Order: sequence, then C-alpha cells, then structure tokens
Amino acid sequence: MLNNAKQIDKSVPIPLYFQLKTLILEEIKSGNYQVGSIIPTEKEFSEIFQISRTTVRQAITELVQEGWLYRVKSKGTFVSQPKINQNFIQKLESFNDQILRGGMTPSTEVLDFRTLKATKTVAMNLDIKENDPVIYLYRKRLADNEPIVTVETFLPYRLCSFVFEHDLEKERLYSILNQDTETSVFRVKRTVEAVEANADDEKYLKIKRGKPIQFFASIGYNTYGRPIEYSLARYRGDRNSFEVTVFPENIG
Repeated sequence: MLNNAKQIDKSVPIPLYFQLKTLILEEIKSGNYQVGSIIPTEKEFSEIFQISRTTVRQAITELVQEGWLYRVKSKGTFVSQPKINQNFIQKLESFNDQILRGGMTPSTEVLDFRTLKATKTVAMNLDIKENDPVIYLYRKRLADNEPIVTVETFLPYRLCSFVFEHDLEKERLYSILNQDTETSVFRVKRTVEAVEANADDEKYLKIKRGKPIQFFASIGYNTYGRPIEYSLARYRGDRNSFEVTVFPENIG
C-alpha cells in the first residue's frame, strides 16, 4: 500500500490525477511496489485519498500507457518490468555499453553466421552488386539473460572477411571492424518503424505474435562515406524505450 504519510493536496493548482500518478510512480521507483506486484484497486485509491474513481483511472491509465503498469482482465493492475532506455539513436554506442550503463549484464547468442549472396535490397544498401558475397550475422542480444533484440547484419565479404576469425559471442562487432580504417564505422543512418511480432520474434524474443516490435534499419558508413554494415534490428516493444533529443534549426 501507499505510504500513509503521502497525501494529495487539494489546495494546490496541480491536477489531482497528476498528484496520484506521481505518488504511485514514487512507490514503484522506491521498490515499495515491486515488479509483478498488484497495486490497489481504483476503489481503494479513491477511498484512501477521497478522490473520484475517474481521477484515479486517469492516473493509472497514463502509467499503463507509459509502461510502468499493465492490466490483466478480471485480475487487476500490476507493476511492469522497467523498460531499458536506449539512446543509440543519438550516438554511436554499443548494445553492451547501453546495457552495462543500465546496471545489467549483456550477453550475445549467435544464431547464424555465414556467407551468402546479396539480395537486391542488401546490395543496394551496401552499394555492391546483386549476388556479390556478403557476410550474414544473425544475433540475439540479452540483458540479464532476458532477450531484448535480434539483429541481422550484412557486411561486404571483400572488405570484412576477417570478421570470421573472431568470436562474435564474446567480441563486439564494431570493435572488430574498427581495427581497420577502411571498415571502421564513422557514422550510422537509422530508420525506425513499429511492426508486429512475427514467428521468429515469438521464438527468439519470447514475445507473443502480434505484439509491438520496434524495427530499426541501419547503415554504417566508413570515413570515406562507403557503406560497411547494413543491419536490421527488432526490439521488444515491452522492454525498450528510445531517447531522442531534438534541437531547433532556427532560434529567434
């Protein structure tokens, strides 16, 4: 239950629902409401703070929409597993660094690693000819042994064949590529869209088919502006949030 010392102040010009939302969020962040635990009902909150159930519902609905809570029909509202904040959209940072910064342990499983012929789409994104040989690397990335993302990566074989000499479950791909000036990734262009989980997502990410997936297509370029890496990443929508900072072009 909420700390009894915490109250909603009806004399201040702060919406009551927002005050309740803040109190619940404080309980979650402090650990008083633990992951997977059920929170009080709308009726209980209403009686505790002497506010309407409509006000309570608005506070809880926003916390559900923001990923802090989730509802189970006929059972109640529960505390969600906190999402992993990913800000690689803004800067070049490895998955391992992101996860370590969040206080978790990263790991990688290589699902496939071989040479194949470039499809029309892969060839276009790597600026090579269709059917040219490419390295195909398919990985599952985990945080504290929980699957977070799968990544399919294509590399031009002619420039990157040395990658086969490395253990991609223990070594970081960018660290390997950065050993050579011609294959060092200098900048990355990413596009993102929301898609539904498919059979592979259900198998590898342990998420039900049809659930939200954040899909990223990335092209990594070397210092000469040549594409070196083309990757397709599928992030679990229920375990990741992405941070973007936007600056105005013109001020004044």
